[in-house]
Amino acid sequence: MEYKEFNKQMTSGNNGFLHLFLNLALLVFFIWIVIRFAKFDCMTDAEGEVTPWILLPIVSGFVLLFTYILHLAGFITVQPNESRVLTFFGKYSGTVKQNGFFWVNPFYSKQKLSLRAKNMDVEPIKVNDKNGNPIMIGLVLVWKISDTYKACFEVDSDFKVAENAISTSKNFDPFVRVQSDAALRKLAGLYAYDNMDREDVGVTLRSGGEEVNERLEDELRKHLEIAGIEVVEARINYLAYAAEIASVMLRRQQADAIISAREKIVEGAVSMVDLALKKLSADKIVELDEERKAAMVSNLLVVLCADESASPVINTGTLYQ
Repeated sequence: MEYKEFNKQMTSGNNGFLHLFLNLALLVFFIWIVIRFAKFDCMTDAEGEVTPWILLPIVSGFVLLFTYILHLAGFITVQPNESRVLTFFGKYSGTVKQNGFFWVNPFYSKQKLSLRAKNMDVEPIKVNDKNGNPIMIGLVLVWKISDTYKACFEVDSDFKVAENAISTSKNFDPFVRVQSDAALRKLAGLYAYDNMDREDVGVTLRSGGEEVNERLEDELRKHLEIAGIEVVEARINYLAYAAEIASVMLRRQQADAIISAREKIVEGAVSMVDLALKKLSADKIVELDEERKAAMVSNLLVVLCADESASPVINTGTLYQ
């Protein structure tokens, strides 16, 4: 690559207010010439004939007017975190990043680039995870331009009119959005949505957290580096199964939740039954043989594990009837 980014230093000769004063002086001098030589009698001889010297003020006036208009094209204003990329008939001449009001060569092409951080919310897209399941995934990206040379001359992008008529600004949003989609698709192919109760899956999109976000930032840097764009922050802000399998996965998650809850209920019921039998035996409230213990355990488990409240039945006979 022949040219790289470099900062063009503004000197006292580039002071915009100094050249503004010179421009006003040109305008005043032009007006004076127009008024001074408006009457032909000031340029006539003794016989009243117009002399050839009349051409001098006319030519001088046109030269002053042309210089005044051309001089206006050299003014630029650089605000904080903004820049102007200068090219001279196709040759890169540097980037102005100093803040202030300056005057540069009027024949420079002055392209405006913002160095401020920008936020982009990438809409969720449908992709396949590592297991081939269709999922919806979206991200939030914070980015800014770090290399103005690459941003201007390495990628092609739409132009939009800037605040002033002599500057243009590039719109990188379409490029960043397309590259973000590509990075999301690659990231989704590297991880499974969740572990599906398998211990050998490792990091997943749901459980990866910062590790997944760091991998996403790395992928985005690779895709956006060519345009001189720096990735400040990137994180997944939307993650879900696609609509065609969402209901099935929801039922699976509900089943997992029910099984987990049942396991807790059975574990608690068994401990309560064991405690009841030990308490009855220790306090010598009643003596039960193995058959009666089995019946009591069965009844207690039914009562404790049932979804609905049990209806008590009072036995008015003997214990063995």
